Amino acid sequence: MDFSVKPNGGSPSPSSSTTPHRLKPAAATASDRDPMHSWWESVSKQRSRILSLSSLLSSGDEAPISSLADSDRPALSLLSSRPAYSLISASLRDPSSGSGSDPLCQWLYETYLSSDQPLRLVVLSFLPLLAGTYLSRIHSSDSSSLPSLSGFEAVLLAIYAAEVKSRAGKGVLVHIPDLSQPSLYHTPRNGGVDRSRDSSNHVASVGVLSPQLEPQVAVKSTKRAGIVGVGMQCYFKEISQMPAWSKLELCSFAGAWAGQDCDCKEKIDGEGDKVLALTNGFVDSSSSLNGSSEIEAEEVEEEEEEQVISSNGVGVGVGGGVRIPLPWELLQPILRILGHCLLSPLNSEDVKDAASNAVRSLYARASHDLNPQAILATRSLVNLDASARAAAKTASAESVDGLSNVNTPSKSKKPEILLSSK
Repeated sequence: MDFSVKPNGGSPSPSSSTTPHRLKPAAATASDRDPMHSWWESVSKQRSRILSLSSLLSSGDEAPISSLADSDRPALSLLSSRPAYSLISASLRDPSSGSGSDPLCQWLYETYLSSDQPLRLVVLSFLPLLAGTYLSRIHSSDSSSLPSLSGFEAVLLAIYAAEVKSRAGKGVLVHIPDLSQPSLYHTPRNGGVDRSRDSSNHVASVGVLSPQLEPQVAVKSTKRAGIVGVGMQCYFKEISQMPAWSKLELCSFAGAWAGQDCDCKEKIDGEGDKVLALTNGFVDSSSSLNGSSEIEAEEVEEEEEEQVISSNGVGVGVGGGVRIPLPWELLQPILRILGHCLLSPLNSEDVKDAASNAVRSLYARASHDLNPQAILATRSLVNLDASARAAAKTASAESVDGLSNVNTPSKSKKPEILLSSK
């Protein structure tokens, strides 16, 4: 099975084209400008890809997916279908998945190359699971005995190549405001000199969010983190469209990538403010754990360690992964995703709790590694999470107090009696 990236087809030479050939692009352009034609073409492509996906699954599993092709928006229906995600994720977790002959990897590869944006969203929604499984297997202790993972690598290279093409050889820059200079929104405390009128003395600070990308034809060990990191950047750009279970998958892997849990993760905000990952949920960080609950938490953690699954030759715990190297080119986009999961008001509490647990694990990892850049970023997210939870707790208490005041009956005032002297 060929996973090679196909080069873009070249346009015919103007000298070899004749007059009838010159009229064909105009007709094609006219059809492309027709919204109804473009919509129907996109829907037909999505239905075709979904039906081909259902044929890849085992007998009896294709019904929940094939029925999505009848929707008016097939790709978005597939994106928001939890049963379909569970079926596909089970195939990706299979010990034999990820090889060059894996039909599901072939489907993801061809679907992303289709350039249909809703279909690309479907592929990106499986990126946390695909990248997490890939990195966990690559960095396992017995990775030499694992089968080829060229199928996973082909999907990652397809996403990377599309991003290289869209950037057109440019990096992603961010303009950092100079707080020492006055603006429409603030005045410096130190009374800095206003040099905004003199453009010759004013130099804008520019930070490199992502450097210029180089085309890659294979996933080398020295480029692996950068290729996966670019994929995470593409995921972050579309994170508002990603389903909650995809975000939970990434938070789970991010926490596992940090390595073994330690006490410092639980003591960041003091002994009474702990965020412990449990089997079926997360403990509220605002609640103080008593002695019995601590014993129960230890028992749950022991049961989780006993239930470690080695389905793919890798020790997979609650997070579904192993401790891996986390260079900044990979850690930065992961932290941006976790920041969204922590602070976006549209995220569910499960996503916020999972992101909080992952950020604290990464902060503990950065503290042990003595990585100043990672410590600053993760600690900032921990503080933002603590502030957001404290504000939510205060708002909830105020709303409860206000509701109780409304429901409390008040004594009726006696009518005022005006006395007049004779």
